Amino acid sequence: MQGTHILNLAWVLILSLVLTCPCFKASAVDLNIDDPDDSFVATRLTPQTIPANIKHVARQLAWDLVSFYSGNHTGDVPGNLPDPYYWWEAGAFFGTLVNYWTYTGDDTYNAITTQAILHQAGEKRDFMPSNQTRTEGNDDQAFWAFTALQAAENNYPNPPGDQPSWLALAQAVFNQQAARWDLTKCGGGLKWQIYAFNSGYTYRNAISNGCFFNIAARLARYTGNSTYADWANKAWDWSSRVGLIGPHFEVYDGTSEGNNCSDLNHVEWTYNNGVFLLGAAHMWNYTNGDETWRHRIMGLLEAQDIFLSENETAKNVFYESACENWDTCQVDQFSFKAYLFRWMADTVKMAPFTHDLILGRLRPTARAAAAQCVGGATGTYCGMKWTTGVYDGTKGVGQQMSALEAIQTLLVESVAGPLTHKTGGSSKGDGAAGTTTSDKARDPSALRPITAADRVGAAVLTGVVIALVLGTTFLMRP
Repeated sequence: MQGTHILNLAWVLILSLVLTCPCFKASAVDLNIDDPDDSFVATRLTPQTIPANIKHVARQLAWDLVSFYSGNHTGDVPGNLPDPYYWWEAGAFFGTLVNYWTYTGDDTYNAITTQAILHQAGEKRDFMPSNQTRTEGNDDQAFWAFTALQAAENNYPNPPGDQPSWLALAQAVFNQQAARWDLTKCGGGLKWQIYAFNSGYTYRNAISNGCFFNIAARLARYTGNSTYADWANKAWDWSSRVGLIGPHFEVYDGTSEGNNCSDLNHVEWTYNNGVFLLGAAHMWNYTNGDETWRHRIMGLLEAQDIFLSENETAKNVFYESACENWDTCQVDQFSFKAYLFRWMADTVKMAPFTHDLILGRLRPTARAAAAQCVGGATGTYCGMKWTTGVYDGTKGVGQQMSALEAIQTLLVESVAGPLTHKTGGSSKGDGAAGTTTSDKARDPSALRPITAADRVGAAVLTGVVIALVLGTTFLMRP
């Protein structure tokens, strides 16, 4: 009897290893990048039966992505992700779900997406909810505006009539950020932070200014209003003049007001390239093919070389070159590639001359991403490193968003692309949105007390960015 008990225990242990160890999971997803599966069916994948078509793989990755969300649980806040994810990434999370609906037609997550956007729009309908405003930066606000703008551009189902339109929410953010354009130093530009008591207030970074440029360019095209285009030109010109956009279209992380924005942090992130790329593509489209914008688009695409692997087994696969090789990427940076892919796909639609170049990068990247989505309980959670051919053992919102966006963008040829009010966009705007409450009128003392965690959150990212300046000289491709 004792021998039988030991044998049974051994089998239990073996079975436990099989079910939990990544090395016993199903083999990597062999994504067929040429099979969109137009006959999309509502079945989940399992580690034992993984179809290789794009929509089925996207469906499973979306399911795994939403498993991180808790805002629809009783007692939680709609639109919030749990620790360690900051509020801005929650906005990006729902942008990925809007994209998922756009590319696949699957409305499984529309209810939680609509609820989240409207809840986090806040009392003033400007993505400055009272539970976030005290520590909110311009880029944080902009990422929620991106999600609303995506909804408008793709005719995502409109909200109830008593709620703000998707377009009006984006216009509110634009109006508030235009009012923050600061001429006191550096000849213009947006600060990273909105309020002076937050770390990073004197830092003028590429993502905040790139977000503003991106929103202005997209609003110009959607509405046809030249005022938005004027602001887009101003934001590009300023970013170029101070060096955030380099002579060869490198996009550097930021600059400090201390020396009147003459000292640059030369770290390059994927999403900084992408945010300017899509804005430039919208401006090319808006101007009916202006050669200046074509030159800028091609320059930004050429500048992506720093993010492309040269490994023969992972040629043209994207990686986060500033941190990925040294395993120093943090929570935010795990997600940066997601936004690059999202914006590259829309660039294909806005500037069709980029089609072959962009798809020539997205296709191998999507295949490499899918191949290492072998983690977690479902066997389809994704890691961050796609150039090694080996699952890196990590999982999280950023990793899952990045892989999902890489894969679902392969469906770009099956969708219309960003609409305008003249080409079928149904979201009705409000040009005065966001102008009734200024930042000065919003009393920060009435907001929730700032916590040590809030201060650390802003300070940590600033510290990481500054530390990485020292490492950029030694970047090595995987």
